[in-house]
Amino acid sequence: MTLSLLHVNPDTGTVAALTATGGVAVGGYVHHAWRGIGACATQGRVTHPWYPEGLRQALADDVRAQQALDDQVVQDPQATLRQCLVMDRYGTSALHNGADNGAVVASCHYPGVAAAGNLLADRRVVNALCDTLLSSSCRNAEAVIAAGAMPVYRADYERCLPESLVDALEAALGCGGDVRGTRSAALRVESFHQAPIDLRIDWCEGDLVGELRGLIRRVRESTFADFLAAMPRR
Repeated sequence: MTLSLLHVNPDTGTVAALTATGGVAVGGYVHHAWRGIGACATQGRVTHPWYPEGLRQALADDVRAQQALDDQVVQDPQATLRQCLVMDRYGTSALHNGADNGAVVASCHYPGVAAAGNLLADRRVVNALCDTLLSSSCRNAEAVIAAGAMPVYRADYERCLPESLVDALEAALGCGGDVRGTRSAALRVESFHQAPIDLRIDWCEGDLVGELRGLIRRVRESTFADFLAAMPRR
């Protein structure tokens, strides 16, 4: 399995991505986030590491998510092996699900938040991932989930976005996660008002969520927080 979530806030340009899998070092290969531009997760039976290069350029040129993804897929002779989720700067998502990916394959899409996975234990995994993030980030989460309303974000939600992403992962794993077990995870948050946060657990045979939470606590400690605050933002 690989399970990924993408988030874009069109009003602030903040972009976030979360990925987890039963394999090693998922953070090095699957998700890519570009503030003010969008994000993608390239996964599936065989990950294609060069999709992100073309997707980033297209999204930066203001090509919408579906067209940007279609342009990549049509160039790929082995597209049936891929699963790729893309979100543009407007929070609109698009998904390619190759026919040769292992079941269970599922996705869910809301304005500004989308998730997709393959080799899932249960289709509910992707819904738990999205719904939990929306519930912690939005004042109108029920309307977004039930009717696709535009999210109304809480004033300070971006400050706690890494923690919210991990809470969403915990909820997804509670619905089964990876049929093989979930061994690595990563998250990235890109914004214009703080340095990027890029956290990775490359292999864990125990409490993966606990490991991620421990890493976030270290990032929040004053020494490292001061280091991040001093970094240029542009």
